[in-house]
Amino acid sequence: MSERTYGRSTVVTDDGTALSLFETGRRDAPLTVVFVHGHCLAKESWFDVRDQLRQAWGDEVRMVFYDHRGHGSSATADASTYTIEQLGRDLGAVVRALVPTGRYVVIGHSMGGMTAMSYARQHLGELGSRLVGVGLIASAANGIAEEGLGACLAHPVVSMFRTAVRRAPSVMAASKRLSRGICAPIVRAAGCGSRRVSPRVVALASAMLNDTSVVTMAGFLGSLHEFDESENLPALAVVPTLVLCGSDDLMTPIRHSRVIADFLPAARMVTVEKAGHMVILERAGEVADAVATLVAQADPASRHDGARRVLEVAL
Repeated sequence: MSERTYGRSTVVTDDGTALSLFETGRRDAPLTVVFVHGHCLAKESWFDVRDQLRQAWGDEVRMVFYDHRGHGSSATADASTYTIEQLGRDLGAVVRALVPTGRYVVIGHSMGGMTAMSYARQHLGELGSRLVGVGLIASAANGIAEEGLGACLAHPVVSMFRTAVRRAPSVMAASKRLSRGICAPIVRAAGCGSRRVSPRVVALASAMLNDTSVVTMAGFLGSLHEFDESENLPALAVVPTLVLCGSDDLMTPIRHSRVIADFLPAARMVTVEKAGHMVILERAGEVADAVATLVAQADPASRHDGARRVLEVAL
């Protein structure tokens, strides 16, 4: 009988940073799906999507979730390593440890999507052979500071904030604690779409934001501002790719997803109407359906009909 996995573990990266993981499914499953979360979030941001997919897949598809360095239950690291390039290497450490052989799909939300792009460039030899599918959700290949709330990254105040955190992290951390009361309204206004959102979604997103240290929050801002993987995107043309975004996303407006889709004409573009940047929490059922469709495309030999079953569960 195949051994089922359902629990927490740790993977150590190339520079010794311990990353917290959660996995579920058969250890010998023919396909593993690795989920990568966004800036100031945690692996729990995927758990509503996970629950939908587990009802559809059971243990036939292994799912892996982990916290970025400095996020969630993972260890902190030197702030100089808080770059998307390093996150790509961290994803590599997770794949080496959890999926040393066999096929896998990577699904990234926001900065997690950027991590997936960085990782794909770093592992071009696995595209189409082991890495057989990529999902880019509410993400961008470049120009995140050109419009929407991402334009704030180019504001001088952000540079001042980053400098202040480097010089006096404890003082800035105290300031963040005092400001926690305003996090929920910010998440509701900036992270959610125009449709009514459950208070639980706002509370969960706000809790993850509150639990993220100010050093982590500030540390990745420079890398987000400078991020540009547009020249390398065409390499993903050899694997099934999902590009998904909420129509009301203010963090990474839908234009960014359309640009990615333009680079990848064969990609499946999904627009979730009236959803915002936190689409994976707002509309978990629709995201799960899109992910299941991608996995069915990436793994046509699989015996499960995940997309149909996810729709049945959501309905």
